Amino acid sequence: MCLEQSRGPLLFALLKYDFLVLYPINPTTLARYRQAFTPSFAKDDPTDAEYQAEILLHHRDRLRPWLPDDPKTRTLQLLVEHRRRLVGDRTRISNRLTALLKGYFPHVLTWFDDIRSHLVADFLLTWPSLDALARVRTATFEAFFRRHHCFRRDTVERRIASIREAVPLTSDEAVISASVVMVKALAAQMKTTLDSVAELDRQIHHLCSTHPDFPLFDALPGAGPVYASRLLAAFGARRDRFASADELSRACGIAPVLERSGSKAIVRWRYFCPKFMRQAFHEYAGESIRHSFWARAYYDQQRSRGLEHQAAVRALAFKWIRILWKCWQTRTPYDEAIYLDCLRKKGSPLLAFAASHHT
Repeated sequence: MCLEQSRGPLLFALLKYDFLVLYPINPTTLARYRQAFTPSFAKDDPTDAEYQAEILLHHRDRLRPWLPDDPKTRTLQLLVEHRRRLVGDRTRISNRLTALLKGYFPHVLTWFDDIRSHLVADFLLTWPSLDALARVRTATFEAFFRRHHCFRRDTVERRIASIREAVPLTSDEAVISASVVMVKALAAQMKTTLDSVAELDRQIHHLCSTHPDFPLFDALPGAGPVYASRLLAAFGARRDRFASADELSRACGIAPVLERSGSKAIVRWRYFCPKFMRQAFHEYAGESIRHSFWARAYYDQQRSRGLEHQAAVRALAFKWIRILWKCWQTRTPYDEAIYLDCLRKKGSPLLAFAASHHT
């Protein structure tokens, strides 16, 4: 059976029929195939179904059947994607909250280092405006901060003193009243989002602690529980899924694309790929710069050649994929000392660059 999705309700519904072989195809592939026979751009679902059947019948050798990972790995894949979306929601809520507070209650942004916390959310739900703080006793503030595990006496006293000395930014009742309603709504959303992220972290930790491949990614410099789980989800448990590191780098969108026509050649990044998978490799590569000696040197080398930050990080991610694929295939945890020794034995110019750059 051929379908235009690699996940979704239709695919999930068909999974219970183990006698079906599913062939997901990219919607762009079907659109180009349709356009070849209907230049007028006419589109109809029954016709599209016929085109899908033709592709499956005549070009099955170019399609890859969908072979799912084991249930534990697929659960992890969905959980890490849900977590990343919630982290994005947390950022969006904090940005909206910051913009709103700047308009009528900017003092909160100076009283607290990070508004993405239960402390700030509960503070705004209890006292959503400066007027609400006017007649609150010092003992009430102290009890509130103790409930949120703020035990540093000097910090609590400094906050309370700043609250007492605060001067309103505006006295416009319309602005304050409308903003209070919205701030309380955003603070409630922030609390729910933070609780959801924490719950997903617990579920992800439980799955990773029992997954046989997790130690391979947990050993990576700077991976931590977040990136280690995302990389594990990106690789999966099936070793036959990617025949080579190059195939993996193309599948995740890190490898560039070559466009050549006559004497003109352009190298660009891939437009169509699993965005979350590419993001996992890209973000880990950026984090590894702070924790890996050779990764820092490689990044600096790419920047010295004129690459922008994002391009240099993608080049580093391409390098990491080759290392991780080998570790994954051989089930060997990464060891920085062993890799540096291999670079030394091969006479890698990267170490010479690192030595000259360091001095």
